Amino acid sequence: MSDVTTTDLYEVTMAMSYLGEGMDAEATFSLFVRDLPPGRGFLVAAGLEPALDYLARFEVTANDARVFAEALHRPPADLAPLVGLRFEGEVRAVTEGRLVFAGEPLMEVTAPLPQAQLVETYLLSQLCHQTAVASKAARCVLAARGRPVVDFSLRRNHGPQAGFQAVRLGGLVGFAGTSNVDAAVRLGLPASGTMAHSYIESFPSEEQAFRAFARAHPGPITLLVDTYDTDRGVTTATRVLAGLRRGPGCAIRLDSGDLGELARRSRARLDASGLPDVNIIASGGLDEYAIDDLIRSGAPIDVFAVGTRVGVAADAPYLDAAYKLVAYGGRPVMKLSSAKATPPAPKQVYRWPGRADVIALRDEERPPGADPLLGTVMRNGRRTGPSDSLTAARSRFEADLDALPREARRIRDPRPPAPTTSKQLSRLTEQVRRDLLADYGGTRADGITDRGRHVPFRKVGGTPPVGP
Repeated sequence: MSDVTTTDLYEVTMAMSYLGEGMDAEATFSLFVRDLPPGRGFLVAAGLEPALDYLARFEVTANDARVFAEALHRPPADLAPLVGLRFEGEVRAVTEGRLVFAGEPLMEVTAPLPQAQLVETYLLSQLCHQTAVASKAARCVLAARGRPVVDFSLRRNHGPQAGFQAVRLGGLVGFAGTSNVDAAVRLGLPASGTMAHSYIESFPSEEQAFRAFARAHPGPITLLVDTYDTDRGVTTATRVLAGLRRGPGCAIRLDSGDLGELARRSRARLDASGLPDVNIIASGGLDEYAIDDLIRSGAPIDVFAVGTRVGVAADAPYLDAAYKLVAYGGRPVMKLSSAKATPPAPKQVYRWPGRADVIALRDEERPPGADPLLGTVMRNGRRTGPSDSLTAARSRFEADLDALPREARRIRDPRPPAPTTSKQLSRLTEQVRRDLLADYGGTRADGITDRGRHVPFRKVGGTPPVGP
């Protein structure tokens, strides 16, 4: 079973109908986030690279058709028209690492309608999850104010694949390493790890455990000091580390309790023992809020290890994202449903330093000095260039973050920038809206038609709407 069948059933039923009706004209779908989650001043665009890999290999095989037929309780012959269907369209997208805001397209897909429809679910799944986690991780980097942040999330993520994605996204926004061995090697990131409490408990005493660990690992080591009593654990660790004379790179790890107060006491003991180069690593339910509190309190913590809350973006685990048809057969279309209206036509987003982004029509003239966010990354079903690198994505992230207004960077109560809409897009949206209301017979009290659905724009001259 291939990735093709990783989709919602209604994508298949719609594609079958389109093919049966001969509706294979070019369609454009726009993928965007309606509103930022509470507590977010920005989002970090992520998930594009695996999405492009998926589109490049997308092809419905006979076996895929059999899977669809089984799900639909239909004879395989009924699904035969789907066999051989490949993605042969164009993708315009915001590259990974760029900051995006509400209403701005992360991606626009233009392809024959059945193709563009079938890939919806997978694209939303990739971009939504990864953008949510990348945005959470980015806020941890902000909160740490230059101190290293390390990923410890694998054991609490929603499966190994999500664990790998969390490592990649952490690397994208500047994490210093990960405990995930496979991801570290595959992505070229530093692997980082210490020991578990079970290791300490396996030995007759804490000191015996520390010395045994040191014998097994000749380089710098990190000792977990809170298995029994943290203050005593730190005292034991200082005695062991002082005797080893391993030099810079050694550390102790605090994993529970009042991390700020314990870090202060631990730092004092380490310094008094002649170990100013031994670092303090903190872990245990940390996220950007906890890191921010610790930094503000002056806690002498050198490295923050984040896991559960960051790997699943605990306070904002999903995005209110949509993949909406905005053009079909050369005509702009839009949805008018109350609270979910979508502006029509393919778009571009323009960004200037010190100004709000402008969401515009794709074919509008580029304003002087503006940076267009969406670029063509796939044409005729093939990438327009080599795969992007984490290094390049991280550079884009850092540049956008530096230019972000201070109020959007706040950890608590951030205020995200609000993009504006170009005059041309506003005029087109109102024109399409008026035509739809006229064609569909009146409005409700809220000014929306009784049928909130996608229909094409009626061209000037009385051409009736035709479409899905």
